[in-house]
Amino acid sequence: MDYGILISFIGTTMTLAIMPGPDNIFVLMQSMVNGFKYGFATVLGLMTGCIIHTSLVAFGVSAIIKANDYLFFGLKLFGAIYLCYLAWIVYNSSGEIVLNRKGIQKKSTIQLFKQGFIMNVLNPKVSIFFLAFFPRFLFSNTYSELVQFYSLGFLFILASFFVFTLIALLAGMISGFLIKNPRSGLVLKWLQIIVFVGIAIFILVPDK
Repeated sequence: MDYGILISFIGTTMTLAIMPGPDNIFVLMQSMVNGFKYGFATVLGLMTGCIIHTSLVAFGVSAIIKANDYLFFGLKLFGAIYLCYLAWIVYNSSGEIVLNRKGIQKKSTIQLFKQGFIMNVLNPKVSIFFLAFFPRFLFSNTYSELVQFYSLGFLFILASFFVFTLIALLAGMISGFLIKNPRSGLVLKWLQIIVFVGIAIFILVPDK
């Protein structure tokens, strides 16, 4: 088992979780407007949805690995291209983080859990990202690919849960910082680009 790969996977996952996106911005706004427990309920829903995507990727990619090495390389190449595409999208964005409290309705924690779950499960980009991200972080020659993908999924959920919960807990402080420091969005924009391109390069580097 290569613990270095697992540590780099956790670090990369936490970095990605910090980046502004629809999910963590939604958690931030719910926490700002309605309070921590409402943001936390949203987090639980989002993370539960990740279990579905993990299962789809685990069974699908495991079959691809067993079928053909060239097919697996094609999957990794697709992953690198997709990550570069995400970097390009971020590059073309303004980098401005808009925090708009208008239109945020008060919902129960159960409703927000369901909404977070549905938001995640019905977003095909999550599965595509998992397909692009997970294969390069397989960490063992002895464990089955299925076990490794589920392990990576668990670590992804755990790391993202930690970051998203911090966002919900520190929503007021984070929103205040973003409002007072408008250039922070630009810094996060370029950090996203660096991370996406870095992972793409890492995916294509041949295993030793």
